[in-house]
Amino acid sequence: MTDDRPTDFQRARSAEQREIRKRVILEAAAQLLTEMPVSEISLRELSRRVGLSKTNVVRYFETREAVFFALLNRSLEQWIEELPADLAPARAAGAASLEALTAALAGSLAGRSSLCELLSSLGSELERNISSESARDFKLAHVRLLSELADLLRRYIPELTPSAARELVSLTVVCTAGLWPFAHPSAAVAEAQRDPELADTRVDFAERLGRTLHVVATGLLSLG
Repeated sequence: MTDDRPTDFQRARSAEQREIRKRVILEAAAQLLTEMPVSEISLRELSRRVGLSKTNVVRYFETREAVFFALLNRSLEQWIEELPADLAPARAAGAASLEALTAALAGSLAGRSSLCELLSSLGSELERNISSESARDFKLAHVRLLSELADLLRRYIPELTPSAARELVSLTVVCTAGLWPFAHPSAAVAEAQRDPELADTRVDFAERLGRTLHVVATGLLSLG
């Protein structure tokens, strides 16, 4: 069976039509992420879900990794837009301490499982099958978004210097990527961790990330 099967999905001709096609593909990828991890989503499965052949999908994204790059930046942009609302309760309650804010930041991330899943797959998987040109385009957009996040965090922690805010953001990404897989182990590992002797190996993502970011932020502030 060939993957280049006929479909009713006509090739986009205008820039507007191409953007619509891209959004459809990204929406399908986002839906698949709610059903399975990135590592299990093939280009074939993504194409099937969209109703296109693989050949047609790569007209818009050169690889499956490129799809998830675009989805990651879109998810990150949405999170940055929504983050002030997630941080507001701590400030409104008069508890805008560093600990309260880092806990709120971690809790906000914990509620966005697709973003966390993509961040945890970035260095280990998604950057392995992409052209240098696509990698550059993704990273330039990604860095701009992370800079926006750093600027936003300085509104809530004004004692942070611009460079410290950028470092806090960078370490937030790194810590998310490292903690997320351990907080979401395989079924076999989760079963094993029910043993009382292994209770300390279970990871509560929001709690552990919040504590880690508090330690990081405290250290950055102490450096001046």
